[in-house]
Amino acid sequence: MELSTLPKTWILDIDGTIVKHNGYLIDGEDTLLEGVKEFFSGLNPEDKIILLTARGKEYLKNLQIFLEKNKIRYDFLLTDIPIGERILINDKKPSGLQTAFCINKNRDEKLHIDYEIKDTL
Repeated sequence: MELSTLPKTWILDIDGTIVKHNGYLIDGEDTLLEGVKEFFSGLNPEDKIILLTARGKEYLKNLQIFLEKNKIRYDFLLTDIPIGERILINDKKPSGLQTAFCINKNRDEKLHIDYEIKDTL
C-alpha cells in the first residue's frame, strides 16, 4: 500500500487486532499481540489514532491503564461499538489521492501492515 506524506488517521479495532480477542474475559487481562508495539512506534507523531471496541464503558478504565502501561498511544477511544461491519466512507481528493483504505487481518494474528510513504502522492 502506498501512502502520501500527509498526516493520517488510523482507525483500529482493539480485540483481535491489537490485543488477544476477549483475553480480558478469558484470561482476566489483556495481552498485546505480536507486532503491535512496532506498528505503533512506526507511526508519525502527527498522525491521529482512533481505537474502537465493542466493550462496554465498564471496561474502559482497565483498558486505558493497559494501553498506557504498554505505551500504546491514541487520540480517541470509542466503546460500545456494534460488533458488525465497520464502514469507512471518505472523499477522493481531486489530485486522485485515495483517502480511505480497509484492511481485514486474521483475528489474534500478528499486526503487520505493509505500507510505504511516497512523496509523489
